[in-house]
Amino acid sequence: MEEVVNTGDAAWMLIAASLVLLMTPGLAFFYGGMSRSKSVLNMMMMSFGAIALIGVIYVLWGWSMSYGSQSVLGIFANPFEQFGLQDAIYGEDGEFLAGIGNYPQIIDIGFQVTFAIITTALISGALAERVKFGTWMAFVAIWVTCAYFPLAHMVWGGGLLSGSEDSIAAALFGTVDVDGETVASVSPIDFAGGTVVHINAGIAALVLAVVIGKRAGFGRTAFRPHNLPFVMLGAALLWFGWFGFNAGSAFAADGLAGLAWVNTTTATAAAILGWLVTERIRDGKATSLGAASGAVAGLVAITPAAGSLSPVGSIALGVIAGILSALAVGLKYKFGYDDSLDVVGVHLVSGLWGTVAIGFLGTETGLFYGGDYKQLVIQIVIAVVALVFTAVVTAVIAFALKPMGWRVSDEEEARGIDEAEHAESAYDFAPALK
Repeated sequence: MEEVVNTGDAAWMLIAASLVLLMTPGLAFFYGGMSRSKSVLNMMMMSFGAIALIGVIYVLWGWSMSYGSQSVLGIFANPFEQFGLQDAIYGEDGEFLAGIGNYPQIIDIGFQVTFAIITTALISGALAERVKFGTWMAFVAIWVTCAYFPLAHMVWGGGLLSGSEDSIAAALFGTVDVDGETVASVSPIDFAGGTVVHINAGIAALVLAVVIGKRAGFGRTAFRPHNLPFVMLGAALLWFGWFGFNAGSAFAADGLAGLAWVNTTTATAAAILGWLVTERIRDGKATSLGAASGAVAGLVAITPAAGSLSPVGSIALGVIAGILSALAVGLKYKFGYDDSLDVVGVHLVSGLWGTVAIGFLGTETGLFYGGDYKQLVIQIVIAVVALVFTAVVTAVIAFALKPMGWRVSDEEEARGIDEAEHAESAYDFAPALK
């Protein structure tokens, strides 16, 4: 039987997957520019290392743990069911298996691996300038397996935080029959990764920052970004790639993808304004670093909500995200944790806001659009469960890896982690030979 494929949708999803993959090199520039010149290569290598390692792990057991059919208590799927993508590419007739949309499932696999990569790489921003590369790589392998894959299964793979009949939502608000399938009467909404990506990475970053400790001189030394054009370039690449992230999560080249695209642009633009106005009032200046950070805060906040809000609602979401994150990045000085590049202030705070805000601003079920309280309650529940789950898992991993040694020596940190860990320097300041 001849395979039927919507080539337009297939092409769009392949492009979307490529856009999301581009986000991680973009993140490398974003984080690299925010680091000091003696640490930029290590910061970028942490992102590229995540690409390399997860790109292999996902094929072996990541897809199976996330989207396999043999769920274990609704927390993760059997990693051996489709190990190495066995039975995940071809059906018994030799044709490609169908994906979420009218295209082969192998395209979905390519799309989803990029989410696992960027989520894990985001955490590295909290650890800048002090962590051994080998320990980071060990953490990447364990954390993506024990935290990311399970949460992806719980939210998107029919697990505890989805809308399935065995989910927490069904236990709270009961079930209904939809086209012969029993589902929760009120389903959680996470369009592209508020819980799975941003809350997940943000709380992991906070736990690691606390366990590993501060950089030498934190609170006394000004850790200034060494290359603001890199930061702006990285933000631009992230924004560009984010269209694949959000619009791609429609899984078709259709109106929902268009709505997600417009909402992504609108919320991001509004968040830049919110951040810059906050800076202007607080500090008297609007900065390029603030503009770049505000853009990321808006992108984070709209991620779970891109398919559920109106463009006007996205403006409100974005402005508030920009303000909240601009204020939150200073909390590390108040509470004494060294979140080096503001992963907690941007990704955790705006991720929480974007996830919960659906309960207010969702055009179908939000309180402000005539919905009742149930959507808001379930959004809060999935956010809290994601927080607690990842915090516990990350803490266990962080302490388990302590015998490997998380930190470089004090001397190596002072000299520069690029030289200590990679025997390289980003910039050659030696005088030219005549």
